[in-house]
Amino acid sequence: MSSENMKVFSERLRDLRKSAGLTQQQISERLHIRQQSYARYESGTGEPNLETLAKIAAILDVTSDYLLGLTEF
Repeated sequence: MSSENMKVFSERLRDLRKSAGLTQQQISERLHIRQQSYARYESGTGEPNLETLAKIAAILDVTSDYLLGLTEF
């Protein structure tokens, strides 16, 4: 993922999680990963694999394209 896409991803991820009223811990539990791993996605220091990306998109009710900054909706 390019650094620009990573920035968009981490910002959208954090904003969507907060809008959904979820904590990092709650999302990480749904993803079956450690909270620290999820926190790296939001900070832009880590990126999920494709399976995890699809699960995040489903939890937050958006497309993976939106999360990755490929679409505006």
